Amino acid sequence: MIPKRDLKIQFYRSSGPGGQRKNKVETAVRMTHLPTGITAGATEFRSQAQNRALALDRLQEELRKRSLRRKPRIKTAAPSAVAERRLLGKKLTARKKKVRRSVTRDESE
Repeated sequence: MIPKRDLKIQFYRSSGPGGQRKNKVETAVRMTHLPTGITAGATEFRSQAQNRALALDRLQEELRKRSLRRKPRIKTAAPSAVAERRLLGKKLTARKKKVRRSVTRDESE
């Protein structure tokens, strides 16, 4: 749970269809987590309380994602069979390209 002192909550009129209710009632919610600056908002519901709960859920999910650490990749050497196969492929490509080159004649002949 996020402490309330770490949150800045703003209410505003949401945009889009909805008529008179949407134009006069501030049901949209924007929450900012002050220590990190992460922002989450919700405008889906007609109720300010539902939008507040949804914005808080989104904010907590984003903080949870950012707190996870990725496992560091452990470098491993390529198996010798793979290295040999790669080198063989390079040699074959080099041979193909050598055959495609234009032939130059020596002037001594």
